[in-house]
Amino acid sequence: MYQVVRARLSALTRAMCSARRRRDAGRDAGMVTSEYAMGIVAAVAFAVVLYKVVTSGAVSAELQGIVKQALDARM
Repeated sequence: MYQVVRARLSALTRAMCSARRRRDAGRDAGMVTSEYAMGIVAAVAFAVVLYKVVTSGAVSAELQGIVKQALDARM
């Protein structure tokens, strides 16, 4: 009896997995391109914000001070 129940449960699990794969394959078609586009837009926006922060007066002066201290350090 245990083997029969196990075989039926295994068959049911395989059927559910294959049905889920078929359903998900049709639903996600065409989504990859839009996800890449949104990722690129987010990366460019982050790069612009980072560029503006790094090139601002206060941050630029602080970075120059750090580099100057590093170059003037005694070894």
